[in-house]
Parts: sequence; structure tokens; C-alpha cells
Amino acid sequence: MPERLKLSAFIAPGGDVRAALDRAVQLEDAGLDVIGVAEAYGTDAVSLLGSLAVRTTRVELMSQILPIYSRTPTLTAMTAAGLDFASEGRFLLGLGASGPQVIEGWHGVPYDAPLGRTREVVEICRKVWRRERLEHDGRYYRLPLPADQGTGLGKPLKLISHPVRDRIPVWLAALGDKNVELAAEIADGWIPFLYLPDRAHLVWGDSLDRGRKKRDPSLGPLQILAGGPMAIGEDVTHLRDRARPNISLYVGGMGARGKNFYNNVARRYGFEDEAARIQDLYLDGRKDEAAAAVPEAMLEGSSLIGDEAYVRDKLRAYADAGVTILQIDPVGADPIADVRRLRALVDEL
Repeated sequence: MPERLKLSAFIAPGGDVRAALDRAVQLEDAGLDVIGVAEAYGTDAVSLLGSLAVRTTRVELMSQILPIYSRTPTLTAMTAAGLDFASEGRFLLGLGASGPQVIEGWHGVPYDAPLGRTREVVEICRKVWRRERLEHDGRYYRLPLPADQGTGLGKPLKLISHPVRDRIPVWLAALGDKNVELAAEIADGWIPFLYLPDRAHLVWGDSLDRGRKKRDPSLGPLQILAGGPMAIGEDVTHLRDRARPNISLYVGGMGARGKNFYNNVARRYGFEDEAARIQDLYLDGRKDEAAAAVPEAMLEGSSLIGDEAYVRDKLRAYADAGVTILQIDPVGADPIADVRRLRALVDEL
């Protein structure tokens, strides 16, 4: 069990920025440890993270996630260094490959070699933060650009400013076997999807073991961020149903048949028939039916919704499964009060 299980929650980009910042301060005061901001194809994550950096004082701030294809590796490194500067050393760089629908459809770049590109992006970022004169001769990125590919005037440079930290924690969102193995090998932390603590080893155990065997000891133990909707009370289990549309969106709609990473995860958990049905319904445009088809076991397994005894048991399950940051989505009638109650339960572990 980790020394102290941290608590994390999302602040959504877009909408009323001042309300989002006020909410973040409330969550920080209630005992939250990490605030994450997502980036897909709406408002960017960096703008809100910068605002959060100057409004909060204690919580760590994480990009969840920045796609590796949408910025050059050096811009990713510069952005992370800038957010770490603005937050006085509280930034966590969450990266991921996203998917071909977004990368090719929105950014207009090929979704190629996610494993190789991720490895090189992380290598380049860490060189930038160490203020090394940047030279990288990789398969996917070459810095400086070779003379036969440009003007020939590029030269090795190093970061002008001195970053707050020369090693900003890197978290990788990963689902597939090789991607998870890579995260366990090179990242400070791993971000899975639909993490069921009692079944996660069936899906990712072997990949994590292979990656950890190649892991540099200087990185320390692999951190894991996972969780789900949260509410504490005697009559709150009906709130688990709120997760149905989101789960069905990912399991059913995030990719074509045979090309949906999230659907594959659900199948590997043992929900083969259910995952196929959710996908068929969703892709046929029957989204409400797809949401209704999400099995109760999946809803229960991925939530922290129940009375105090139930939530306490789930906290132990997540901690025993290796989770170090518990990601929560407070959905009860008084979310801030629930975060305070959860903080107290965590501190009792």
C-alpha cells in the first residue's frame, strides 16, 4: 500500500473559467491533491492549467492528456517547463497517443508509430529539462533538422531559461500491451482507463511486469492513477448509472469495429458479449440503448459510490492494486462535502 493515497479530480476546460477556478480552490481546500485537465478537440488544456497554476497553492496540476502528435517534442517540453514555473514546481506532464479519429481527423497528421514516437518524445523532453544542448538522432525525430531536409542552418540549442525542476514527472496514458509495457519502463506514472482494481491484473499484469523489469531504478516505483465516480451515503448507488453514457461512448464509439482500444479493454475484463453489444448499438446510432447495455458489474467495479463501509473497502482495493493517485468524479448532492469525507477515509488507511 502506498504511503499516502492521493486524490485527484478533473476540472473541465471550456465554460465559465472563473467558476472552474473557484471550484478548483474549493477542491484544494477540501483535501484534493491533484487536479487534471483534459485535452481532446475543444479548448486546449494548457490555458486552463496556467490559470490554475496561479489560483491554487498546493495541489499538483496534471495534463490528462496532451497528445504527442499535436505539438513538437520540444514545444511539449517548453510547455511543461512553463507550467512547472507558473505553478512553482507542481506540474505533472500527462501524455498519450490519443486515437486516429482525433489525430488524423482534427490535427491532420498521420497516426503512425505511437510507441516509437512516445519513447522519443519522453527522451527529448528530459534532455530539454536538463538543459542539454539538444541533439537527437531518432527514427521519428531528428534535431537539429538534417541539412538535406531544410536550409541547413539549424544548430543544437539548449533551453534558455532554467526550469524549476530538471525532471518533471511524466505520466503516460496507455491501454494496449506494448503501450502499458512502455509506460512501466520509462514513465513516472501510468494512466489506464476503466480500471477495475479486482480485475486489472488480468488485463495489464503481464505488461506491467515486463516493463518494470526494464525500468531504470532512478525513476522509482511506477505510480498509477485510476478511479471513477464517487459519492458517499446510504442511498446513493443509483448514481452509478450516471457513468453509463461515458462508458458506452468509449467502449462503443471511440473507434471503428476492431479498432477501438477501449472496447478491447472491456473484452479483456471478460465482458466480451457486452462490449460487442454496446459497440453495435452505439455505432448504429442507438446511444441510449448502448448506455443501458453497460453491465452492472462494470459500473460497480469502476466506481466509489456507496456507504462509508463500501467506499472504505474500495479504497483498500485500489491501494492494494497499486493505485497511488485515486481519480474521482464527485457526483453526490454535496460534492465538496463528499471529498472531505473521502479525504478522512483515505487518511484512516
